[in-house]
Amino acid sequence: MNKDKTVLVGLSGGVDSSVAAYILQQEGYRVIGVTMAIWDGKKLPPTSGGKHACYGPNEEEEIREAREIAEILKIPYEVFDCSAEYKMAVLDYFRSEYYAGRTPNPCIQCNQHIKFGLLPAMAEKQGFHYDFFATGHYARVERDASGGRFILKKGIDSKKDQTYFIYRLTQQQLSRTMLPIGVYTKTKIKEIAKAAGLPVYDKDESQDFYSGNYTIGQRKGMGIAWSEPLYVIRIEKETNTVVVGNREETFNTSFLVSDLNWIGIDGLKGPMDVSIKIRSAQKEKDALIEPLKNGFVKATYFHPNDSITPGQSAVFYEGDVMLGGGVIKNVLI
Repeated sequence: MNKDKTVLVGLSGGVDSSVAAYILQQEGYRVIGVTMAIWDGKKLPPTSGGKHACYGPNEEEEIREAREIAEILKIPYEVFDCSAEYKMAVLDYFRSEYYAGRTPNPCIQCNQHIKFGLLPAMAEKQGFHYDFFATGHYARVERDASGGRFILKKGIDSKKDQTYFIYRLTQQQLSRTMLPIGVYTKTKIKEIAKAAGLPVYDKDESQDFYSGNYTIGQRKGMGIAWSEPLYVIRIEKETNTVVVGNREETFNTSFLVSDLNWIGIDGLKGPMDVSIKIRSAQKEKDALIEPLKNGFVKATYFHPNDSITPGQSAVFYEGDVMLGGGVIKNVLI
């Protein structure tokens, strides 16, 4: 029976994680709410950590709202200070990558090391024993009956699917992960929240970490008057130069991917037709991936794609199954 199982739920103060906790409670699980405190209190630039961003001065409000949800659901609740580890694993990583001329995705780094790593580990260390860890991500975890691997599938709401952000989770992490809202649409989640009396049912969407730095394909914020729109096409770290050009110059076909993590398969054995997403907000596009002897993967789009950016993640899909992904090392001219 589910009542014998305990689920640790990462509460952010938003509607998605709140409904995740509610659904699990309704299914009979013993639910414990936990929140990671990651902001160290330092003043941020105007372009960073705005209202409802995951990192910034609004954190106290988010924690207050998460605590209110826990009180409504009558579940235990605890906040864990992860700010020091977040600085090292996410902020310092982002800074070093950007100085090296790459543009990483800090949300992916945070999910792997902090939200699905440090947070549940800290809770268990302090006596919160649990069977599963759950979040409000729009994705689905299943176990492949034939191979026994845990796999990630897209959330059924294609506009909200978040498998891109959690592609670096390990088999060990997935074995204890529950993603209860992945089988619902965002509209349905809001309806459930309203019916359950959760005051966050109409709360504004949260924003991802935003740093305000330049990235490949960026058009806005150039501050340059020109006869046609200009886009960032290259960042030259040696001279601290941002090179701009027209849209056509942002398109490429082939690139190398390193630091790979496989979920849907245990590794790439030969060439494979897939679809690839290289930005969280960008649609997947069909491509061929090939394993190389140095452990990298060569990815080749069937049609040129824009904004292929070193440091960003390329995530591979076969239908609704997320196969795995890695970090874009460089573009092949």
